[in-house]
Amino acid sequence: MTRLIEEAYNPESFRKNGHQLVDLLADYLVDTRKNSNLQVLPWKSPEDMAAQWKTDFSRSLQGDFNLKTFCSHVIENSIHLHHPKNMGHQVVPPVPMTALMELISALLNNSMAIYEVGPFSSAIEKIVMDWLGASLGMDKKPGGVLTSGGSIGNLTGLLAARQHKAKYDIWEQGSGNHPSLAVMISSESHYSIARAVKIMGWGENGIVKIPVNERLEVNPAALEKSYRQALKEGKQVIAVVANACSTSTGSYDPLEEIAGFCQRNNLWFHVDAAHGGGAVLTSKYKHLVKGIEKADSVVIDFHKMLLCPALTTAIIFKNGENAYETFSQKASYLLNPEKRGNWFDIAQRTLECTKSMLGIKIYALLKMYGVQLFADYITGTYDMAGTFAGMIKEAGDFELALEPASNIVCFRYAPPAADLQEINDINIKVRERLKEDGEFYIVRTVIDDAVYLRTTLMNPFTSRKELTRLLQKIRDNF
Repeated sequence: MTRLIEEAYNPESFRKNGHQLVDLLADYLVDTRKNSNLQVLPWKSPEDMAAQWKTDFSRSLQGDFNLKTFCSHVIENSIHLHHPKNMGHQVVPPVPMTALMELISALLNNSMAIYEVGPFSSAIEKIVMDWLGASLGMDKKPGGVLTSGGSIGNLTGLLAARQHKAKYDIWEQGSGNHPSLAVMISSESHYSIARAVKIMGWGENGIVKIPVNERLEVNPAALEKSYRQALKEGKQVIAVVANACSTSTGSYDPLEEIAGFCQRNNLWFHVDAAHGGGAVLTSKYKHLVKGIEKADSVVIDFHKMLLCPALTTAIIFKNGENAYETFSQKASYLLNPEKRGNWFDIAQRTLECTKSMLGIKIYALLKMYGVQLFADYITGTYDMAGTFAGMIKEAGDFELALEPASNIVCFRYAPPAADLQEINDINIKVRERLKEDGEFYIVRTVIDDAVYLRTTLMNPFTSRKELTRLLQKIRDNF
């Protein structure tokens, strides 16, 4: 064994470095809460950032490294999700304890393809998925897996729909000369849905857009018309995808009505609840996902509204047996075909073979804090969005796009006498100036050709104080 190998695996070096890193991160958490002058986004152009680190990397690759210094630089050059003025994308500031679960997962590195290479984590994942199915109110024997992101989750759900509803074994036989398959989706659906359809080889022809109402929710009255038109065009519609909630505006589709439509027409019902599915755990907002228990498949991101670091996604099926239909190929070196259906050989049901021990983060949160932690977090952030919407409506120089259903608020600065094009230009500039200034981080979106600023209130410590400051800062700059 070489000296370098011995040094790299030295337990005492790991202990020392680990203590330093935890202290550094704990200080960072204090700083984000108390230091109002800390920039949320320490902006540098992509070219400048790359040049800075290229210079650092070009120095000697061995011996010229101090872990604490390096990690301090990592923190300084990162966007700060734990800062209450971070209101940009749908990425949660993780509960610190989940980072410790990431540490043990990374070091143990149990791949989880089959039970014997991830015994504990395989069992924990089943327990977590059983809990999730029960929480969603699924009355059969639900089942599913945790996977790396909503895009993989949505693809997995639609692959299961294809295998179950295509009327032939498309996995083994291919498409051949069969009718074109299609999925009905909202015009507000996340891009990963359309991407999944195209990955499956159906092209743009495989997407049937359902009109939305003025709140950007699927219009139930339009379902039948869209479906019949698709059939006239020779498409074999196999599924409907609903949003709970949409990424752009946070709107929830009427799941109960869509479920009834799918049942009447023998269609697979998939709910992309990556962001808003956690509302089912609250008493105040669970009505938003009424009908989700009737879905054939549901995707929920624990790294959005359920306080875990990315990536931690659940894809769950109302009938757990459907999970095994998605990837039914043989892998004799790994999976025993005679034992198909074993819950503990997870590679049978996921696109991934090797994956990290995702379930331990969720399990530890539930054991340490209980479901109430999730309920408190979701209720608090959704309530704060309602507060912010009220502030915008009271202001004479701001406009609300629509009443928020979740923690996503879309609004725009609309000074008197400005026309639509001027308002669009102003709000584009507002977003860019805020990004480069760094005090706040928000994004923008387009609704009916109008540019809106978009805040997603992910930080539980964001208060009316920060929101008041945001509106005033926008005014001061324009």
